[in-house]
Amino acid sequence: MRKLAIIAGSGVKESLSSAGLKTEIVHTPFGDAKCELGNVAGNQVCFLARHGLHHVLPPHKVNYRANIWALKHLGTEEILSTTAVGSLNEKMRPGDFVICDQFIDFTKSRVNSFFNGENNLVAHVDFTEPYCPSLREKLSQTLAELKLSYHATGCYACMEGPRYESKAEVKMLASLGGDIVGMTNIPEVLLAREAEMCYVNISLVTNMGAGISKTPLSHEEVVAAMSAMGKDVLAIFDAFIHYNEPVKADCPCKHALREYGGFQVDSFK
Repeated sequence: MRKLAIIAGSGVKESLSSAGLKTEIVHTPFGDAKCELGNVAGNQVCFLARHGLHHVLPPHKVNYRANIWALKHLGTEEILSTTAVGSLNEKMRPGDFVICDQFIDFTKSRVNSFFNGENNLVAHVDFTEPYCPSLREKLSQTLAELKLSYHATGCYACMEGPRYESKAEVKMLASLGGDIVGMTNIPEVLLAREAEMCYVNISLVTNMGAGISKTPLSHEEVVAAMSAMGKDVLAIFDAFIHYNEPVKADCPCKHALREYGGFQVDSFK
C-alpha cells in the first residue's frame, strides 16, 4: 500500500468523493490540520485543502508546518502538490502544466523550517534537488501518456503575496532564472523535505505575468483558467493514485535527515 497525499484546492475533494473520504482533525504541535482520508486503488490517500475547504486562508497565512507535520503523522510517504501560477517565460503559456525542478524563495514572513531552535532542534538540509526526482519522472510519464501540454522542468519563484507582482518584479524574477511565479510552494516543499517525504509539484499556468500580459491581472482570470484545466487535473490525480509502483526505499528524499537521526514527529512538543 502506498501512502500518499494531494495538496490542492477545495474543488478536488468532490472529485475524490467516491473514495469515501473521512474528515480527520490532526492535532499537531503547530496547530490543528484538517485532512480528508480514504482508500483509493488500495492506497491510503489524504486530501489536504491548502487554503481551507472554503479558501479562507491567504498564502502567507497558511499553517504549512501543521499541514506537513499532520501528513507525516498519518504515515504519508508521497505528496503531489498543485499550484496556480503566472508565467515569466514566453514558452510557458496559459493552459500549460509545469513540473517544477527548482525554486527561488522571495517570501518574507513565513516560518519556513521545523528546525528553528525550538525544543533545541537544529538541522541543515540539502536542497540541491528540491523536488523528488523519482516523482518528477513518474509525473512526466503520466502527463505524456495523457497527451497534455507540459514542461518537464521549471523554476518556481515564490512571492509573499497576497497581491500580484509588479511589472518590475516580473522582469527581475525572469532575469534571475524564474519560469513561473506563485505564492504557495514555499515553505511547503521545504518542510516536506525536512520531514523526509517525497514531494512533487505540478503548476498550472493560469496567466502571463505583469508586463507580459496585455491586460491587468485578476483573480477572476485565475479561477476561470483553473476551471478550464479542471478535468485534466483530475485525470492527473487519478493516474498518480493508480500508479502503484512505490518510490524506492533508497530515494534521497526519505533520508534527508539521516545525519541527524531522521525526522521524528515525537521530537516536537
